Amino acid sequence: MYHIPVLLDQCIEGLNIKPEGIYADATFGGGGHSCAILERLESGRLIGFDQDSDAADNIPKDDRFQFVNQNFRFLINFLRLYNALPVDGILADLGISSHQIDVAERGFSSRFEGKLDMRMNRHQPLSALEIVNNYSPEELSRIFKEYAELKNSVQIADAIVAQREKKHIETTADLTVAVSRCFPPNKRNKYLAMIFQALRIEINDELNALKDFLIQSCEALKPGGRLVVIAYHSLEDRLVKNFIKSGNAEGKLEKDFFGNTKVPFKAITRKPIVPDEAEIKKNSRARSAKLRIAEKI
Repeated sequence: MYHIPVLLDQCIEGLNIKPEGIYADATFGGGGHSCAILERLESGRLIGFDQDSDAADNIPKDDRFQFVNQNFRFLINFLRLYNALPVDGILADLGISSHQIDVAERGFSSRFEGKLDMRMNRHQPLSALEIVNNYSPEELSRIFKEYAELKNSVQIADAIVAQREKKHIETTADLTVAVSRCFPPNKRNKYLAMIFQALRIEINDELNALKDFLIQSCEALKPGGRLVVIAYHSLEDRLVKNFIKSGNAEGKLEKDFFGNTKVPFKAITRKPIVPDEAEIKKNSRARSAKLRIAEKI
């Protein structure tokens, strides 16, 4: 299976789908969430975004569906192009798909040996291979500190530089060897996942893309429209939480001339919705998912 949709029922309920409404699935992937949305539409429409061209293999044969092979940071441009503004709901599952993890040649996981890549959009020039072999020690340290919050980021950067001076780092296995002495053996998988996550965020400019998407989602939604977002690590979830709270990534509340707080959204979920044990047992990759739902005021 390309990807098992996470928190499917909760997402669909959160969208509060109208049969005649217009919706956007900002992270189409395997199409699981999109298919569930289409089942509840009658005369409505759904626009699906995914920058990974592999996702095109999952496009449903449905005249109500339009696929956009682009990053969701271009949400407004393409919704306008397809005369789909404003929308009644937007869904974004920020996780990497099972397909991307399990295909070794994509280089997203330390579990499989493959060429270092990690590009969501395989047409872009920057890959993990370029970063680990060409970034300065300071740049590498910044990535691991900012995007994985690793306290020994300098040590990890130095280990990578030392390894590449001996031999060009080509594969996921080469990278694993380079950093293996930077963490205890019993925490190997945890630390490797954090290192790979940090590189993936840098390569795909994920946090800046998320900020762009969130700002545009506010503009794209009609009043009463729903924003439904699943995050998988604290950096993403913090951005989503702050944006719902304040309309900006910093979570800073702004006031008008009369001192009234201006917020574009009403939080539907006070706390994030997380998968139950039954879903985690069925799909272990859902374990870290946090779902937040908001309604545009």
